[in-house]
Amino acid sequence: MSRHSPHLPLDPRARQLLRTLVSQYVAEGQPVGSRALARSSGLDVSAATIRNVMSDLEELGLVAAPHTSAGRIPTVQGYRVFVDSLLEVRPLGEPQVEELRRELPATATTPDLLNSASSLLSQVSHFVGVVTVPQHQEVPFRHIDFVPLDQRRTLVILVFVDGQVQNRVIELERAYSASELEQVANFLNAQFSGQRLDEIRLRLLREMQETSTQMTRLMTTTVELAQAAFQSSAPQPDMFVAGQTNLMDVHDLSNLDRLRELFDAFQRKRDLLAVLERCARAEGVRLFIGEESGFAALDNYSLVTAPYGVGGRVLGVLGVIGPTRMAYERVIPLVQATAHILSGALNRNQAPQ
Repeated sequence: MSRHSPHLPLDPRARQLLRTLVSQYVAEGQPVGSRALARSSGLDVSAATIRNVMSDLEELGLVAAPHTSAGRIPTVQGYRVFVDSLLEVRPLGEPQVEELRRELPATATTPDLLNSASSLLSQVSHFVGVVTVPQHQEVPFRHIDFVPLDQRRTLVILVFVDGQVQNRVIELERAYSASELEQVANFLNAQFSGQRLDEIRLRLLREMQETSTQMTRLMTTTVELAQAAFQSSAPQPDMFVAGQTNLMDVHDLSNLDRLRELFDAFQRKRDLLAVLERCARAEGVRLFIGEESGFAALDNYSLVTAPYGVGGRVLGVLGVIGPTRMAYERVIPLVQATAHILSGALNRNQAPQ
């Protein structure tokens, strides 16, 4: 898990009090006073001693005292110390893992799997589930067909290994006969089935350069058709988001201006996608608390993410967006397990048939 704060030297008593304060505040959503900490911490110390420790933690920037209360709440840095060095994260139990697997069957198409994953994350966490969508060039293709429409327009039918089918109409510089189109389709299916579109383009370009002086008519036709077919891409969804309205039920996110800013970010997507793409480049679970993401719309929220992929190659990232006051020990293993299960389903889904 990513770490953003320097290690702060805390003695065992301060660590236990900070752990207790964060846990109690996450559970109840109210500032925690010294008497409550004395009852809950399990330490044999007076309320006066606890007040002194709280003052020290406040000086370190780990807790803050709201103006309306004598109690204290954790700051972003306090949450960070809690998550990095005080939190005990246990993997999900096997019954929970099996339940997630049932909701993400390998028999589903990739879009259905990704959509289900975002809904599942939202449903289990009670916050917002997000999943970025890999573009078609990231998914190997299984089969291609060309259907002549008129003199220069041709329908391309691309079938991908995950079961998706994409139809594209391409306009060519000259007319091709039905037999030419069939010959090129047979060649592409025999030589390139199971490869990604970007890999096919590179390989064709390389072969074209190697045989440029004595290129066969078939290769010339194949390169022309493949370039037109594989570069013409229909718009795709870039992210699935589920459960935005869950945030309206969270007590400390009741500020409508903050919610409106985040909802606008869900609509625009571009900046949020940039944050998620940074997460995709990191290994394992990544956690941004408050302003750590560098994205203003997330300043009052936390983002827990993990990458998913096929064959060791990252395709995208999934995660949960919720209040900084979230049960991290519950959300982190949920995100971790969902990414693992989704990757497993996609690996089986995209295995050669």
